[in-house]
Amino acid sequence: MDIQLAHLRTLYAVVRHGSFSRAAEEIHLTQPAVSKQIRQLERIVGAPLLERVGKRAYPNRAAELLLAHAGRALDEIEAGLEGVRQLGGRIAGRIRLGTNQTSCLYLLPPVFRGFRARYPQVELIVSVEDSSEIIKAVVANELDLGVVTLPALDRALVSSPLFRGEVVAIAPPRAIWRRKRSITARELAQHPMILYEHAGRILRGTRNWFERGGVNPQPLMRIDSTEVIKNLVSVGLGVSVMDYLAVHPAVKAGRLAAVHLDPPLLREMGVTRRKDKPVTPLLATFLAALDDLRKSLQASGSGRAAIPPRRR
Repeated sequence: MDIQLAHLRTLYAVVRHGSFSRAAEEIHLTQPAVSKQIRQLERIVGAPLLERVGKRAYPNRAAELLLAHAGRALDEIEAGLEGVRQLGGRIAGRIRLGTNQTSCLYLLPPVFRGFRARYPQVELIVSVEDSSEIIKAVVANELDLGVVTLPALDRALVSSPLFRGEVVAIAPPRAIWRRKRSITARELAQHPMILYEHAGRILRGTRNWFERGGVNPQPLMRIDSTEVIKNLVSVGLGVSVMDYLAVHPAVKAGRLAAVHLDPPLLREMGVTRRKDKPVTPLLATFLAALDDLRKSLQASGSGRAAIPPRRR
């Protein structure tokens, strides 16, 4: 039996997500079908390809070697297919995008909606991970693009800015918080805190901000969900630190109060891709859509508005 493209794409999906069930969702198969394809591929190559630890699946050295070579072949085939589609005047194909939770929920939906409406034959595969994991996947050519927290420090990558937003303290919508213009690390650490669980870029940036302020807060809770943190803060269980982009609707609706950090903490999001990755017409079209988003955000000042001005 020869290796089929479906086998390789299935292996890619399992490795990217570390999960058979999430891979099955991405490639529109059942989980048993994914398991069957992996078993078939392992029989063809004559070696195990995945190591299972708990509920996660990790590539072994054989899988890494196979994917390193197969990735180039898949890219060439995809480029050829896209060229054929262009002969008919169509923009079609597949884009693999990685982004973090905040960007996926609050920054990119207009791009997804507009691009889908204009190019319905494009398959957009979105992986939601921490920026560091997205960067690794882009370097490994498991993803075509990443929308990540900058800087993306790898010589294989080229990045461009997309959005610069402010990280703020969030608190229950009480008058004492609504009147406050800014807050220092030492002042904020005096309140019960609810912070992110995993050491993503925003958590590391927040930790550095507290360290510069000379404090090391011990959070009341650590939770790996933006929405859960916002809900717990809104009912008065504590305060938190979060991208203003993620809390702006709740602040505007009066469900949360947002306060500037003193000194300020900014977060820059950008688009990153491999330097040597060909910019096909499909990829160029999606990059143009992201650039349109950048221009609209820049014009509107999103991410910095609607918080009371800082104290002079």
